[in-house]
Amino acid sequence: MRIFHVSTTILALLLTGCMVGPDYKKPDAPVSAAYKELLPGWKISTPSDALDKGAWWSIFNDPLLDHLEREVNVSNQTLKEFEASYRQAQDVVQEARGQLFPVLTAETSGTRSKSGFGSFSGPNGGNIAFGPSSSSRLRSNFSLEANATWDIDVWGRIRRTIESDVANAQASEADLANARLSAQASLASDYFDLRAADATQALLNDAVAQYTRSLQITMNQYNAGTAARSDVITAQTQLQTTQAQAVGVGVARAQFEHAIAVLTGHPPADLAIGPGTLASDVPVVPPSVPASLLERRPDVASAERHMQQENALIGVAIAAYYPDISLSGLFGYTGSPLRSLISAANQVWSLGAGATQSVFQGGSLVAATAAARASYDNAVAVYRQTVLTALQQVEDGLSGLRILEQQAAAQAIAVASARRAVDIALNEYRAGTQAYTAVVVAQTTALNDEEAAVSIQQNRLLASVALIEALGGGWNTGKMANAEDLQNGLPFLAKPP
Repeated sequence: MRIFHVSTTILALLLTGCMVGPDYKKPDAPVSAAYKELLPGWKISTPSDALDKGAWWSIFNDPLLDHLEREVNVSNQTLKEFEASYRQAQDVVQEARGQLFPVLTAETSGTRSKSGFGSFSGPNGGNIAFGPSSSSRLRSNFSLEANATWDIDVWGRIRRTIESDVANAQASEADLANARLSAQASLASDYFDLRAADATQALLNDAVAQYTRSLQITMNQYNAGTAARSDVITAQTQLQTTQAQAVGVGVARAQFEHAIAVLTGHPPADLAIGPGTLASDVPVVPPSVPASLLERRPDVASAERHMQQENALIGVAIAAYYPDISLSGLFGYTGSPLRSLISAANQVWSLGAGATQSVFQGGSLVAATAAARASYDNAVAVYRQTVLTALQQVEDGLSGLRILEQQAAAQAIAVASARRAVDIALNEYRAGTQAYTAVVVAQTTALNDEEAAVSIQQNRLLASVALIEALGGGWNTGKMANAEDLQNGLPFLAKPP
């Protein structure tokens, strides 16, 4: 027993102390010290409510948007696809971890045989068997055996595989978080696009009402003999054109509604969203330092985990250079009769050890190791590019919000001026000092400016959503399962907000 204990201790030291291949060290990322677009003098409007660490869309204070976003977490089929992939990755970890332990098998068998046959002498003196003789015997044999084989992970091949699979599971979890964030952002964008269509629809409906009154004015002027028939035709044309535009807005609105239905996991026919107003407040989430993106962006976290996955696979490739050492053992009973099978006299056992070493592989081991290192270099490049893209998206969001804010202020002045121009043109037309074409030009300009104002507000809201998405929403790497939990097989699936 003492020898067994010492052997076990030595084996444990071997398993924990020898693992070939490079240990993972996170490479540097190309991160700037500050964001370029956070220019001095631009005061970011701090939202009244802090950004929720999960339900980030609550910052827009829209109950319907909040309801739809929670439907995404429950019913979106793309998220279910990523959830299944994550569960599969967790199971792969347990599958690899099982290789650290001995494989035990049990076997039982029974045979029944007869030997001994009668014979007679042939014409040439030979014996010819014709049937059982009096000396024939029936024999029974039974066996009950247990076999064990153990592939000892002396060089760390299995442990490196587990390390790779754990990193892959963490990357899969980050991919799930990224897919959830992408679906949530897409729904918010579609929702604001739909509300922008509603705002445009309301704007065109108001224009139709105004143009109807203008047509009535021209008809009154024409009946009084102070206006030409062409003024009436022009007013009618303007009214009819605007009515057609108002109808056309429904096409885009219907498509946005259908997209929202699919994102929430419903057939388009099952979802109807009534008209509403476009939000007037545009929250701008203050970003922290650029380095925080390494912890807040799920796609960056996924790329970083893939680096460790590929780094561990280098160790797996290097372990193939070393002999594969295994132990085997057998213990059981064999004999007859069955009732006395389990006895010392029928006991059988064996112990064995083996080592398998590749002698010639035609350069395949060298190529496999080189390929593993190249895959790691590829993962490093993908990680750094993902970080650069993340930085670009934040800078785009900041610049877009800052510039659109300035544009919205300028456009508001233009709208006010255009509306005053319409009032002046109508008054001058009534007084007979201005042709009706001036009224049409003023009204067309005012409508175009008002539509542009709606479009700018729409773009500001979309830019706000894009910035929140670029900053990772409310996610951070602290929500990921740690390596120990994954190796221990603890069920872990981050619950959505």
